Amino acid sequence: MRIKLSFHVNKTYFFMLKIKTVGLLLASMALTSTLAATNDASAQTTPTANNSNTATFADPEKVLRTIFPVAETGFDPAAARDIYSNSIIEVVFERLYGYDYLASPAKIIPEAADGLPEISADGKTYTIKLKKGIYFSQDDAFKGKKRELTVNDYVYSIKRLMDPRIASSHSWLFEGKIIGLDSIVAQAKKSGKFDYDAKIAGIEVLDKYTLRLHLTRPDFNLSMILAYTATSAVAREVIEQYRDLQGLAMANPVGTGPYKLSEWVRGSKMILDAKSDYRLVEWNFEPGSNAEDQRINAAMKGKRIPQIGKIIVTDILEDQSRLLAFQKDEIDLFQLYGGLAPQVMRDGKLKPEFLKKGIHLSRIVDPELIVYYWNMRDPIFGGFSKEKIALRRAIAMAHNVDNEIKIVENGEAIALQYLIPPGVVGHDPDYRSSIQYDPVAANALLDKFGYKKGADGYRTLPDGKPFQINYTSQTESRGHLQAEVWKKTYDSVGIRMNVDFRPFAEILKAEKDCQLTQRISPWLADYPDGDNFMQLFYGANIHLNNAGCVAIPEYDKLYEETQKLPAGPERDLLYHKMVRIMEVYSAQRIGYARYYNMLSQARVIGHKKHPIMHTEWMYIDIDKNK
Repeated sequence: MRIKLSFHVNKTYFFMLKIKTVGLLLASMALTSTLAATNDASAQTTPTANNSNTATFADPEKVLRTIFPVAETGFDPAAARDIYSNSIIEVVFERLYGYDYLASPAKIIPEAADGLPEISADGKTYTIKLKKGIYFSQDDAFKGKKRELTVNDYVYSIKRLMDPRIASSHSWLFEGKIIGLDSIVAQAKKSGKFDYDAKIAGIEVLDKYTLRLHLTRPDFNLSMILAYTATSAVAREVIEQYRDLQGLAMANPVGTGPYKLSEWVRGSKMILDAKSDYRLVEWNFEPGSNAEDQRINAAMKGKRIPQIGKIIVTDILEDQSRLLAFQKDEIDLFQLYGGLAPQVMRDGKLKPEFLKKGIHLSRIVDPELIVYYWNMRDPIFGGFSKEKIALRRAIAMAHNVDNEIKIVENGEAIALQYLIPPGVVGHDPDYRSSIQYDPVAANALLDKFGYKKGADGYRTLPDGKPFQINYTSQTESRGHLQAEVWKKTYDSVGIRMNVDFRPFAEILKAEKDCQLTQRISPWLADYPDGDNFMQLFYGANIHLNNAGCVAIPEYDKLYEETQKLPAGPERDLLYHKMVRIMEVYSAQRIGYARYYNMLSQARVIGHKKHPIMHTEWMYIDIDKNK
């Protein structure tokens, strides 16, 4: 695939990890025979040839202009961790499953798969059928031949996530889940080479359109995992032609999705063109009874997907510049962050001057957990001795989450009590954390465990030695606000704080290696189930998603038990115990979830922010006359 490629270096990189769901309650994906009934309702991928609206699509005169607030990193599904790179991946590649655009609670539907999976009674065998006639974009790697998608492409893509050489941060999705896969990984670690042609007992290719997966244990979230961008199908020929020394193809995305990346100016601009030969797919979703869904359905029902022929994505890092571009009508779709909200909104609604222009606001609470962690391997703040636990707990009690929301987010967030945010399966709205804001009790706790204040007002360790916390934050304005808030927290309990400002990409690398002492860590749902949040603190996920490098045996044992259970009261009980364990050891402090505000110009038709999907580009339209 030939992409116009040039380079533009930004000093600031800020991206958030993903993958999104609040306001939704997704029923347990036990996916027994009840899911079969959903197949007929998944008409989003079932063409209706007689509908007059399917005749025209991918109109090159319909151009959507949107913004990334930070630089993307690249477009290999096995490597991309940021929401912005994954937004491109989502429309260039395809997964076996996706999400219904309008359904609430969220509903899994087939994407490349031909119907939902057939699942054995014990929940350990998945049989997946693939639609026929799906093709990759034309590329030199295919040597002039038309390349059809087969289940082998998904098998290859799963194997890449497990290849030690690639070192994908998404390997946890399949670790310990498929019979025989871990042994191949172990062999690769010894030999230094992953055998992509090795037979794996748990991966059975019945024919090029039928895949059967044999699991080591019941996995009630597998269909949601197979809807996650990391499991997008890549072609082996493409990877082998364009891969770098690590085995990644970050600059040459070639997929079966509705768009292809035709131009990429690194850190500046991306241009996506709709594929004129994309298969026939009709916009057909069941709307809710609310007025917004009814309006969207009336405007979009029966149209062929995608309607928009070109998408131009521009990286604009500065907050005010993004808003100004939108106000000057240079941008059609724009995410409004908390710092800008007071200029556009009042009490969660658009100000009259924006309403008069026909601007539309789509507003949800993100399926997000912002958590504050202390590195459990740090020699001063980590560890399980009573004085170390007391130190972390006191700091947690001294931090005013509501004040941070007010200052950093301009009130555009809700404080959380539970590790699983609202709208995600397993959330408990009645749960109340044992750690609450109480600076008086926090200081008393430090006094009790020997952290004495000196003449300068700052505390020493119980052995009398001075100490300080090294707080890491992002270099942009938001990071500076967060640092100011935390400086007040540490001052309130007499602890010195040093700020370590770094670009976000550098932070992630150091965090993965357990090199940071403390930072604010956001996690957006990869899939809408509590497991996606509880795995963040599982010991085996250190160097993957366990940012605080915490390993608590009691927690890990309970987490492993939850892997055997479907969503429901029994699993919820274990989750409650796990959350209490984390509070006892105070390895982290629960923070908040932000509102997600999307603004669209009057010419944009059918937009509604989806809580799981990164983008809605392929499901919306543009009125060329506005």
